[in-house]
Amino acid sequence: MPEQLIFAMEVFLNGLMAGVMYALVALGFVLIFKASGIFNFAQGVMALFAAMTFVGIQNGQVPFSHLINAIFGTQIHYFGWELHSIVAILLTVVVMVGLAWAVQRFIFRHLVGQEPIILFMATIGLAYLLEGTADLMWGAEIKKLDVCLTDTTCLPQGINVAIDEATFGWFGYGFFIDNLDITATIVAVILVAALVAFSQYTKQGRAMRAVADDHQAALSVGVSLNYIWILVWSVAGFVALVAGIMWGAKSGVQFSLSLIALKALPVLMLGGFTSIPGAIVGGLIIGVGEKLFEFAIGPMIGGATENWFAYVLALLFLVFRPQGLFGEKIIERV
Repeated sequence: MPEQLIFAMEVFLNGLMAGVMYALVALGFVLIFKASGIFNFAQGVMALFAAMTFVGIQNGQVPFSHLINAIFGTQIHYFGWELHSIVAILLTVVVMVGLAWAVQRFIFRHLVGQEPIILFMATIGLAYLLEGTADLMWGAEIKKLDVCLTDTTCLPQGINVAIDEATFGWFGYGFFIDNLDITATIVAVILVAALVAFSQYTKQGRAMRAVADDHQAALSVGVSLNYIWILVWSVAGFVALVAGIMWGAKSGVQFSLSLIALKALPVLMLGGFTSIPGAIVGGLIIGVGEKLFEFAIGPMIGGATENWFAYVLALLFLVFRPQGLFGEKIIERV
């Protein structure tokens, strides 16, 4: 098999894995937008906040230690213990559910019936509030996130999920694929399947879809909007936690992590703002498209096409199919 073709196949596989990661971030947007009509600009910051909270809990860091030390003149930074990753994840989920309740209770409960632009501006304010809170709670320095995604020494004896030297053998050639990308892809696929099953086959999932279709009709059959919106923000918070862990393990937990939301926007424009399958397909198209475009066309025009390819493709969709591949075409009577 020609070496160039092998390299193209490797690029394609890496693009699929990147696309799954993009879709994971986009799912948080879709869940909230479907249930409440709110475009949550803070989804990327939620991923950052979740990742920083996870690292802080795992390392036994004292929340708001810098503020406490400045006020009381102490030098307390750590409790002196570290938690297992699973325990830290469960505690972080509790924090994200509490955050969902607070967001609904103190912000969006008072904005019911407002114009979409007001709700959007509220999420911008929420993004900066969460970013500042994360800075106060855990500090602004870059943190290493370790959840044993590629290290088999922290797994139970006899279990080995890592792939030696991060390669796949294929007809005598090597596909060089990062273990972290493989693990993240598997986790993202499982999460997406679980979300689809939750949406289709559970009572709460059907209630979420009912609220998404018609708020008033859902209210008339006894569905609590307040409960559903807290549930939606909680699920979106859990998705943000998974996305934050995956991206944080890849590049470190730092404030630039919140910018992953910007890469999810083209995914939403391609797949549609109201479609879970659309977020998945859109993510795969963006991931594969930007990798193959960089591979085939990038060298001819100076490279660095991955920075803008997704946005140009999204612009074309906005011109010719603004509702996306799976989005609903909005028709308003005038």
